[in-house]
Amino acid sequence: MATVMNGAIELYYDTFGDPADPTIICIPGMGSQLLIYDEGFCMALVDRGFHAVRIDNRDAGLSSATVAADEYTLSDMADDVLAVLDAVNAEDAIVFGISLGGMVAQTFAIDYPERTRALVSAMSATGEPGIGSGSAEVIEALLLPDAETTEAQIESDLRVRKLWSNPDWYDEDQLREYFAANYARASIPGGGLRQFAAVSRSGDRVEGLSTLDVPTLVIHGGSDTLITAEAGRRTAELISGAEYLEIEEMSHDFVYQVWPAFIEAMTSLAAHTFE
Repeated sequence: MATVMNGAIELYYDTFGDPADPTIICIPGMGSQLLIYDEGFCMALVDRGFHAVRIDNRDAGLSSATVAADEYTLSDMADDVLAVLDAVNAEDAIVFGISLGGMVAQTFAIDYPERTRALVSAMSATGEPGIGSGSAEVIEALLLPDAETTEAQIESDLRVRKLWSNPDWYDEDQLREYFAANYARASIPGGGLRQFAAVSRSGDRVEGLSTLDVPTLVIHGGSDTLITAEAGRRTAELISGAEYLEIEEMSHDFVYQVWPAFIEAMTSLAAHTFE
């Protein structure tokens, strides 16, 4: 458990495994804390020979809260990732993010290709309007204001998560425990909405992705109702040489059922970076 400063922003992170091994830095999605990357998942990466680092983005978890007037961008969030990599003395890393975290990872690879051993963008998009957009109902649910109590917020989270989960993998008891653990750890009112605003003000990444020259893996769910698979296919199309993995059963939730596919694909990608 550690923190590092990026200017006025304090960033919380923790690590698993040997720092001498190749680093994978795991970036959460909108409003999510580093707990989205379960310790079991991180230890599975360690078992494959990686040094795993998971972070709380600004406006989430134990990292700094901001205010609306800060008007930060995805590039600012990519700078946060750089600060953490410097703190763990990683010359480069496999930069992995899901959803908004994938957008931060893409931006990091564009801004800092020399520090990017490889890019893994999952359940994410290019920022182009209309490509991969979910239904109005799903987007509206994503942008709901915070509830007045933790108990009410957990119930809201459960209802919303059901909109973009594979119903066969939706485990209400497990999710209730997960959300309760998050709120017991930390709560930043409005943080997710400020992260969403950062996406909105950052524009698309078409030009940067089109000129990107780092090993890349794009993963998307064929059943994703929040950011549809069209967005993943478009991302892979723009990045020269990108590998694309579509998991038909996966929707917009990072559950243990998909960990093996992610770990196998990332291990294979990492192997190519040593060739």
